[in-house]
Amino acid sequence: MTFAEFRVVWPQSPRGGIAHTSANRLADLSGKRIAFLWDYLFRGEAIFGEIEVELKRRFAGIEIVGYEEFGNIHGDDEVAMVADLPRILKERRIDAAVVGNGC
Repeated sequence: MTFAEFRVVWPQSPRGGIAHTSANRLADLSGKRIAFLWDYLFRGEAIFGEIEVELKRRFAGIEIVGYEEFGNIHGDDEVAMVADLPRILKERRIDAAVVGNGC
């Protein structure tokens, strides 16, 4: 009887990304300015409306800054847009963001 011989290798590749620490969550969204950011790919015009209704129901004085104010975060200028987001969010006094990505 002949047995086949196989070379076995470890299937896990080295990590390709860099780990980042997330920002601390806000304890409460009441009275905060929340940005909606979207890549214009999947039903954001409907979904963000529903999220806004629910956030306003749950948190007093919350202010939503719509995705229309920021434009497409996945457009032709995606790299520049994302790189500039910290400055844009700070200038607009944004406390937190809801980011919608679709496919």
